Amino acid sequence: MEGWRMLCNHISTADMSRIDVIKKMVAENIEKYKVYPESIYYEKGSLFFLAREETRKVLIVYNNNPVFRELDGEKQEVNGMEVKVCGLSNENCRVLRKVFLFMNPSNINGNRISIGLGDRLGVASAGHLRLIKNRQVFPVLAQQSIRELNLTERNYNDVISAAAWAVFQEGYQKGYGADGDHLKTAEEVKMALDCEVTMITLDCSEQIDNSIELLDKEEINSRYQTIQEEERKRLEGKYLSEKFAIDQDTWIEFTKEEFQKTVLIYWKAIRHTIKIYNAIIKGYHRNIDFEISIDETIVPTSPESHFFIASELIAGGVKIASLAPRFCGEFQKGIDYIGDMKQFTVGFEMHAKIARFFGYRLSIHSGSDKFSVFPIIGKKACEGFHLKTAGTNWLEAVRVIAAVDPEFYRCVHAFALSHLEAAKKYYHVSVVASHLPDINSMKDNELPSLMDLDDVRQALHITYGFILTAKNKEGNFLFRDRIYALLYQYERQYYRALQEHIGRHLDLLGVEQEK
Repeated sequence: MEGWRMLCNHISTADMSRIDVIKKMVAENIEKYKVYPESIYYEKGSLFFLAREETRKVLIVYNNNPVFRELDGEKQEVNGMEVKVCGLSNENCRVLRKVFLFMNPSNINGNRISIGLGDRLGVASAGHLRLIKNRQVFPVLAQQSIRELNLTERNYNDVISAAAWAVFQEGYQKGYGADGDHLKTAEEVKMALDCEVTMITLDCSEQIDNSIELLDKEEINSRYQTIQEEERKRLEGKYLSEKFAIDQDTWIEFTKEEFQKTVLIYWKAIRHTIKIYNAIIKGYHRNIDFEISIDETIVPTSPESHFFIASELIAGGVKIASLAPRFCGEFQKGIDYIGDMKQFTVGFEMHAKIARFFGYRLSIHSGSDKFSVFPIIGKKACEGFHLKTAGTNWLEAVRVIAAVDPEFYRCVHAFALSHLEAAKKYYHVSVVASHLPDINSMKDNELPSLMDLDDVRQALHITYGFILTAKNKEGNFLFRDRIYALLYQYERQYYRALQEHIGRHLDLLGVEQEK
């Protein structure tokens, strides 16, 4: 007898409630019991915990109870007691979430700093929690865009279940969020809410008229006159005759030309946001953290535009939890900030002041690996901000794969390069195929260091969907199953990599340790 069966054999029904003793025993004998010590819970006369089998994790329920009977799994007998061995399915997760309420996603609410930790594979969250549990930051573990869901062939039920199982595994009971990221339509918002997300990020990019930036003064004025006269008079009376103090040293003031341009660029997006909020979010049966994304524009969001957008949204009844402007410079995927640091500092501070004035937090999109600007963000928005990361967690998985199975990595790398141009249609990146090193000339132990090169990082970052969904002629995955198998086998190594990498983010952002 080995693994979790040995643990059950060592525990009588009288001992089941002595959780601390059992956890200590397991923690001291991890390899023997193959049980996650923080996942051990006692509820309604039964012991619940997660255990490792050869190729998968399982939920073990030791001793029969009503929950036992509701879970889908295989019944066994150990030590004269009934045991149910359950897969970590979405269905079983939903059953368990009714018993262990901390497994359900929650609102960010008044949390000062939060971080989105998009997990494209569904296996990273436990590693994140081993870091987050000791930090003063709220984790949004379940964060995926529609694009990411499509490229990985997952859905929001899958994403939330993966996060919930991680929370259960690590015994994390401080709350986590679930973000329906970069949603664009009312239908997408409704779908995400039905899946119980607690945060909606509304992507307004398709409603923002970037063409206005290319027009001259006369053309802008002509377009502006097409807006209903009554609405023009209202807006002009509100903004053109006023100078707005956002703190004792800072004012917002509109010129006629800049005001007209701002209205034309963002008016449709503002009306779209108000409509979705009032029709879906406002009357929803639970509170939703509502974030507005205006970061996908040609030019940076001016302070005047930011002020105007926020002012009109709030006037329209929208309760803003966070807002993501387009900052100066470039926030490309998987690499550090590109741009003038002084200009970024001045611009970011202004945006932080506007957010503070209206009472919401700034959100920084494509925020992973922007190490050079993290200290600025942490200092200038010290009262609170939201930072979104995603692909960097996938890249740490790739780094581990390169270390433990270099031959397999070489195949993944070659496939990624062959699909690079197709992937660039989905993302704004600067990677150039000719700049990538020839890995045929590299030794196996040099391969993990490829994840330190910007061009390689971006190439692997944006081709993840092609890699994970590629199939052979027989319909079998080319890489996906092997990737999951390796990350399961080398789980501790992957967790350590995540803790180190995301920990660097939090350190530079000034996120403090729990006291």
